[in-house]
Amino acid sequence: MAFELPELGYAYDALEPHMDARTMEIHHTKHHNGYTTKLNAAIAGTGLEGKSIEDILTSLDLDNGAVRNNGGGFYNHCLFWTVMNPEDRGYLSGELKDAIESTFGSKDEFIEAFSAAAATRFGSGWAWLCVKEDGALEICSTANQDNPLMPGIGCGGTPILGIDVWEHAYYLNYQNRRPDYIKAFFSVINWNEVEKRYAEAK
Repeated sequence: MAFELPELGYAYDALEPHMDARTMEIHHTKHHNGYTTKLNAAIAGTGLEGKSIEDILTSLDLDNGAVRNNGGGFYNHCLFWTVMNPEDRGYLSGELKDAIESTFGSKDEFIEAFSAAAATRFGSGWAWLCVKEDGALEICSTANQDNPLMPGIGCGGTPILGIDVWEHAYYLNYQNRRPDYIKAFFSVINWNEVEKRYAEAK
């Protein structure tokens, strides 16, 4: 079956004032939809048809630009929408809280390190919190629509939290103030989802 653009699970204005409705609508219906359509075209009639997006990306030929860019764009945005939530966000707790404090020192130090990775990513890209094969946590950033599932890219682990730092993700509301957008992101993180992804990735 072809990949389908997922529903957000909340209204475009649900994350305001942190994420404005117009940006969310354009981001979802234009950008993410475009990656979805182009990914389906890139894999049509190939051995990649019918595979999960995770299987496609973990065994990706990095020279296949169409699948790399559009497969990454599809996966990255699917994760991005789910790690944000307007209401049922939960709190950083349990094993993930313990792992973050053990790795980074405290939640505040984690936020500082993650924010720095996002703020210093030159040009377009993403910042990630990943779980490596040995269960360790690591922060990294990747260019364009690359992600750590791809061979030799970034942390080389499973992303459980990611922020889009392409300008289309924030420019209407924040203009060139990327740090303000990154700070706002921490007001809408769905920690329940991040903890679920952590448990599955360990």
